[in-house]
Amino acid sequence: MRLGLKLFLGFFLIVGIAAFFVMRIFVNEVKPGVRQAMESTLVDAANVLAEMAAADLKAGHIRDGRFVADLARAQRRDPKAMVWRFPKRTLDYQVTITDAKGIVVYDSTGRDVGRDNSRWNDVYRTLRGEYGARSSPETPGDDTHSVMHVAAPIFDPADGRRLIGVLSLAQPNRSIDPFIAASQRAIIKRGAWLIGLSALIGLLMTAWLMHGVNRLNRYAKAVSAGEPVPPPKPRRDEIGDLGQALETMRRKLEGKAYVEQYVQSLTHEMKSPLAAIRGAAELLQEPLPDADRAHFARSIESQAQRLTETIDKLLALAEVEQYGWLQKHERLALAPLLQAAADAVALRAQAAGVAIRVEAGAESIQGDGYLLRQALNNLLENAVAFSPAGTVIALGAHAEGDGIALTVADHGSGVPDYALDRVFERFYSLARPGTGQRSSGLGLSFVQEVARLHGGRISLRNREQGGAQAVLWLPSRLPSVPPRR
Repeated sequence: MRLGLKLFLGFFLIVGIAAFFVMRIFVNEVKPGVRQAMESTLVDAANVLAEMAAADLKAGHIRDGRFVADLARAQRRDPKAMVWRFPKRTLDYQVTITDAKGIVVYDSTGRDVGRDNSRWNDVYRTLRGEYGARSSPETPGDDTHSVMHVAAPIFDPADGRRLIGVLSLAQPNRSIDPFIAASQRAIIKRGAWLIGLSALIGLLMTAWLMHGVNRLNRYAKAVSAGEPVPPPKPRRDEIGDLGQALETMRRKLEGKAYVEQYVQSLTHEMKSPLAAIRGAAELLQEPLPDADRAHFARSIESQAQRLTETIDKLLALAEVEQYGWLQKHERLALAPLLQAAADAVALRAQAAGVAIRVEAGAESIQGDGYLLRQALNNLLENAVAFSPAGTVIALGAHAEGDGIALTVADHGSGVPDYALDRVFERFYSLARPGTGQRSSGLGLSFVQEVARLHGGRISLRNREQGGAQAVLWLPSRLPSVPPRR
């Protein structure tokens, strides 16, 4: 089971169980709560009626006195009431009056006159000066519906301490059952809404948490696969702290591996020029003709220059290779960009007797101006190194598909077929025409990394009319994450 589903089910289970028990308590408390409220009103009404019946009971006119007449008229009234969406058209009270011995002397229903109620709990306790109440079946033998009875003592109007009878006020519980049922339905309905809302909140919270966890998962997979990926976006919670910790760990691990790789590459490339320098230095310690001494001195200077160039370009390549994404970018006008790149190699081109022609067929591009200038500089330096004197190098830009193609075309000897697939490898280089010297073999690798950071591509091909053409294609819109190396 996936973590997101576990979180959601756990949250929903906790909320669901809590809501279930809370609703169950509320539903179970509705009925006794309403009946307790009804009992309280019956107590008030019973004591009021007991005071009103006291005079007639003492005078012996309880069956035909004013109290009975008034009560009969009240029971014939139509309240025309609408209580909480339920109509009420009759009075539900039943009044029973007993004498001081518990014998019924008046019953509003006319059924129980003469019956001995002294053993009924409401009358029995009231005759002994206690609070008396009971609940009994509305129909004997049928416990489906019950009637609540509340008794009040009737005292002698002349002597407020002498008990002369008991008034029992009864009301069927079925008169309040619709209100209890409506309350229970309302609680269940709102409880269902509560559970549904809780489930929605749980789903949203789980989705929010899993969004962060899934981003960290994708980030970790990309890092383990060696893909360049920006660090996780900062968050002010534990997931954000975990993302920052993973990014710190990635940088340290990649930095360690990167240093080990480059130390190995650098030491391998430094062996040849260092061996040449050491051999020339040993020979210079011996007596040599001036011409040979000058030759070996120039060899030492040349190899030292080669070492310096290798280290400088290796540092520049290391810098761009460490970028998981483009650090900065802006809208760049192409004409000034191409001209700046041409000006940077103008002295070297002039020394080689080569001219550079700039043709900007597009207006602008989005990217890092410094990296693009350095990439064009490397392409132009290669073109100058392989171009014969008196030729022209064309530096141009034109729209191609949904991007811009920056081209550098020369009229040199071109690239041998066996080298076309390897020219972008680190430290791979070809001998320069005339001198036979090789470069550091890092320039085209640098250009390839710049193309990757911009979401573009670099290609080198031979031209039909002679020479080679390098094409640095860049998209019009930069990608959010550069493609894999």
